[in-house]
Amino acid sequence: MEKKPLILITNDDGITAKGIKNLVEAMRPLGTLVVVAPDKPQSGMGHAITIHDPIRLKKSNQFEGVEAYTCSGTPVDCVKIALYEILKERPALIVSGVNHGSNAATNILYSGTMSAAVEGAIEDIPSVGFSLLDFDANADFAAAAHYAHKIAKEVLKHSLPKNTCLNVNIPKGELTAVKGTKICRQGKAFWDDQFVKRQDPFGNDYYWISGEFSVTDHGEDTDMWALDHNYVSIVPTQFDMTAFGLISQLNEWDL
Repeated sequence: MEKKPLILITNDDGITAKGIKNLVEAMRPLGTLVVVAPDKPQSGMGHAITIHDPIRLKKSNQFEGVEAYTCSGTPVDCVKIALYEILKERPALIVSGVNHGSNAATNILYSGTMSAAVEGAIEDIPSVGFSLLDFDANADFAAAAHYAHKIAKEVLKHSLPKNTCLNVNIPKGELTAVKGTKICRQGKAFWDDQFVKRQDPFGNDYYWISGEFSVTDHGEDTDMWALDHNYVSIVPTQFDMTAFGLISQLNEWDL
């Protein structure tokens, strides 16, 4: 009997989130699952790791028939501790999500969901981050689960080049409304930040970060365009941030 591939599952919304429950169900037919996920929400943590506090790990019965653990650290901590302390073999695939909210365009830089997938790429393990453009706690994850299963199946079949992962975003709405998938480049957008200033009962100032996501790239080959037109966006992503085109110019400077 052929051995099932080992799949590591994590997220940044925490182990009790609806998104990871749907991701687990989507992965069940594809392999043997192990879940290592944060014990509390860790959204916006980016590629942070825990270095000033101990990391706590506890077994969880969150998913019937699936070996699972809660981790007190970040999504990247979850991947690291899974690979070096929990798993007895390297997984064939790491999947992260399904995140509540978009990780398209430059959101990827802030995303704990995608940082877990990038950490997998650093370890040369095929990895995919999944995000649904719906912040509602009761969001419909049918489309996300369908495409997560489909894409993970193809990654297991074909693998991915070293040092790369996939950033997958699914539009909000019912499965029947999704037109299909688009292979895209990362669009250019930024957060036009605002800070709401308030005072606590002792007269001390504090701030809530707010703002709007401003899209400055309207190309029809971007993830933002695909999502706006009800396609699932798939962006091949790498962690090498070298601006190769600038190397020759800098070599001409008097440095």
